[in-house]
This record gives sequence, structure tokens and C-alpha cells, in this order.
Amino acid sequence: MSLETFWLALLGLLLAGYFVLGGYDYGVQMLHPFLGGRSGGPGAGEAPRAPATTGPPPVGRNAALDAMAPFFLGNEVWLVAFTGVLFGAFPHLEGSLLSGLYPLIVAILAGLVVGNAAVQLRGRARGPRGRRWWGALIVCGGALPALCWGLVLGLLLHGVPRRADGSFHVGPGEVLTPFVLACGATTALLFAAHGAAFVALRSAPEPAARAGSLGATLVRATGAVGCLPLLLTLFGAGASPVNRAASAVLAALLAAALAGAWWCLSRGHRARAFAATSGAALLPVALVGAGHYPYVLKASAGGGMTLHEAVTDSATLTVLTAFGVVLIPVILAYQSWSWWAFRGRTGRRHPSYF
Repeated sequence: MSLETFWLALLGLLLAGYFVLGGYDYGVQMLHPFLGGRSGGPGAGEAPRAPATTGPPPVGRNAALDAMAPFFLGNEVWLVAFTGVLFGAFPHLEGSLLSGLYPLIVAILAGLVVGNAAVQLRGRARGPRGRRWWGALIVCGGALPALCWGLVLGLLLHGVPRRADGSFHVGPGEVLTPFVLACGATTALLFAAHGAAFVALRSAPEPAARAGSLGATLVRATGAVGCLPLLLTLFGAGASPVNRAASAVLAALLAAALAGAWWCLSRGHRARAFAATSGAALLPVALVGAGHYPYVLKASAGGGMTLHEAVTDSATLTVLTAFGVVLIPVILAYQSWSWWAFRGRTGRRHPSYF
């Protein structure tokens, strides 16, 4: 494997990792009003706690937010690493991609800032009305990035217009198409289902049952809406992959992952369901990368920016490889440690934070 291909695979791995880990963050934020029951409570064999007689009234607890609390903000390390690799190893792609998708990138970042701030400030709100306002911002902070990431995937799958000077341009006409909008809706529903599977895996029995039931419904909705971009592609108005065989295999794997997630959620196999939704969340990234290879940015009229045109020089890649060999094991070790340290259901092995 050449250094160019290695760094492209690393770039895809980091984005796929963020879709898996950041994706359930988005989903939890979108679903927290529907899974807002109390996450704690006495465990098996414990006596109920006596109500407090002094002090301020307790802030309303939320099972969905409690489930993601130990990992809050930690999953963004994958997005930071992805951005670093994009800037360092693919400067030509970064210049074309970020300038062409600037409004969507700004919307994603705005959603992240609003959602993260609202999650932290909800617990400091005074009264139910204040918590409702912060709760609405939490939902927007999850839904907006999830939708915009889907729009970005739809644009990359379809191809973006290329000007005569070689630059790429994306306007409202390219975003507001049936295929791109359907990809946005499908991705948002997929992240919501992924978040429900995560809450079902992490929460106490009662909210976990609600999350499992809601997750199964969302998986069915994801599959139903996901049929639209597939049909548009079959009729020539959707994706235009270079490698059709690889795209067909990955699309079939995505459908199988959704089917497996629905089956597991319906039967209470929550760990398997989360594994299936994790696979479904990362496969769209592989679909873009493998479907268009050797292009890293496909033009809607044909052709595009190839891997060789996008990557930096070989000397820089060699230097960056030394950092990459250290970076990825550190990220994986951190994520593994955090999951191990906070294993178990909410309220048993770790306290609530929000």
C-alpha cells in the first residue's frame, strides 16, 4: 500500500470513527425529550432513598443525557484528528472541499457549539421553562449537524459542479435536490436510531426498554427513507459511483446492518443492536471513499480531483506518518479506556452528570 492510499484510508477511518461515536451523541440529543425518564433509582436489594427535606428541589434528570455523560465531548477527538489529517495530508482537497461546502460546515460547527453548551447549561436552568428552552437547543444541536452531514454525504456521492479553473462550487441548487435531501434525512434518522441503541445499551431497564422500542421504529424509518436515494440512483438521478460493484456491495451491507439492528432491537439484544447501528453509521463513509476511488472529490459532470492531485508531497507524508503511527494508537487507547472505565448501565457503575 502506498503512502497516499494509507493516508486516504486513515482519513476515512477517522471520519467513520466520528460517525460511530459522534453519531450516537447526535442521536441522544435528538431523542432526549422522548427518553427523558429518570435514569437512576435504587439497584437490586437497595432500599428506596428517603426524600430530601432541605435544600433546593432536584433538577429534572434525563436518562438519555445521563447515558452519554461520561463520553461527553470526548468523541470530538475523532473530528479534530480528521481535520488535522485533512489539512496536513490533503491540503488541495481541504481547499476545494471546505470552500465549496462552507455553509454546511459552518452549520455543523454551529450545531456542535449550541448543542454542547445547551447540554451543560440545562442543569443550571431555573425552573421547568428554562430547562425546556435548553432542551430545545439540545435537540437542534443534534439534529442540525446530523442533517448537514447527510447533505455533505449526498453531495459527495452525487458529485459537485466543477468550474473551468478546476475549483468546485456548491450552491443552493445542488443542495436542494431530491437525492441530497433524501441522504440528509436518511442520515439524521440513522443517527437517531444509533442514539436510541446506545441509550438502550447504557440505561436502566425502564428507559432502556423505551429506547429499544423507539430505536426499532427509527431503524424501519431509516430503511424506508433510504430507499428513495437508492431508487433515484437506479433511475440515474442519484449517486454516480466510479466503482459500481464496490458501491453495490457496501449498499447491501448497509441494508443488512439496518435489518440486523431492527431484529436485535425488537428482541432485546441491545449489545448486538448497537454493533449493527455502529456498522450502519460507518458504512456511508466507506461508500463515498470506495465508490469514487481514485477520485477523492467527484465532479457531477464526470472526472474530478484524484487522490494524487489532492495529497501533499511524499516527503511531507513520510514525516506525517511518524505522527500518525503514534496518533491512532493513542486515540484508540483513550476510547478503550473510557468505555472500560464507565462500563455498565447508568446509575450503577458511574454517577449522573446532567
